[in-house]
Amino acid sequence: MRGNNRGSGRPQDPNSYEQVIQIKRVSKKTKGGSLVSFAALVVTGDKKGQVGLGLGKAPNVADAIKKAVRLANRNLVKIPVVKGTIPYQVKEKFGAAHIILKPAPSGTGIIAGGSIRSIVEAAGITDIVSKILGTNNKLSNSYATFKALKSVEALSTKHEYLKKYQAENK
Repeated sequence: MRGNNRGSGRPQDPNSYEQVIQIKRVSKKTKGGSLVSFAALVVTGDKKGQVGLGLGKAPNVADAIKKAVRLANRNLVKIPVVKGTIPYQVKEKFGAAHIILKPAPSGTGIIAGGSIRSIVEAAGITDIVSKILGTNNKLSNSYATFKALKSVEALSTKHEYLKKYQAENK
């Protein structure tokens, strides 16, 4: 059997999770005609609390996805997952997108639509309730969700520092 040793181009980590949220065909008018390229929005994660979001642009789809994955892996956020959910309710705005993320009791599942579901799955969150308000734009909703998860990370680190400080000063 020949041809079975072909790789996928890069080593695949069994713990990693990648999902393409959106691929857009972008056209630009130039002096010589139209220049066509592609923009890929990709979410990566380890399903253990780390998640990243990347937007790659290239002349073909495969290169755009590779670039988006590389940018997403460079832009990782560590989220505290407590009993399969986030520890705090978060409301976040990015452009016209308004996102609400609420913690949910175990067994609820992921009640999320559109791009929020992909990002939350990549983070390893199993129970969450969310709502998209404002726009249906996947890019804006993805960035708003990522910003909300970053704020959860910031809140949890502040909470940990506060606990340490109070324990030291007692």
